[in-house]
Amino acid sequence: MRALVQRATRASVTVEGETIGAINDGFLILLGVGHEDTEAQADKLWSKISKMRIFEDENGKTNLSLADVRGEVLVVSQFTLYANCKRGNRPSFTEAGAPDEANRLYEYFASLVARDLGHVETGSFGAMMQVELVNDGPFTIWLDTDTL
Repeated sequence: MRALVQRATRASVTVEGETIGAINDGFLILLGVGHEDTEAQADKLWSKISKMRIFEDENGKTNLSLADVRGEVLVVSQFTLYANCKRGNRPSFTEAGAPDEANRLYEYFASLVARDLGHVETGSFGAMMQVELVNDGPFTIWLDTDTL
């Protein structure tokens, strides 16, 4: 499972002209599910993300977690995180999870966020989405459960 975590002052996702998810001050998480991923990997990934101390404390040091700042989370499915560009110029997505299982794990991951924070905003799995973001810092972190 892969995540691109971006600290944001605001982020939103729109489908067919309608905003379906939006946050202020928190994380935009672009989430990719691989074909061998499991709920255990989703647990591990969320545990890591939820504890990351990348918000500034009163001294300007990145010492605070999402919970410490009462941050919000927007999770957007992103199978393109599994793009393989080794051959030619057209990416292959064969390492991405099958849609039904990937959606199940995406929803499971979002449920972990909701469990811990009380609320989560999401995109629409498989839809053509427009994602807007004001990246704070900018602060962007790439995580892969194969390397955690």
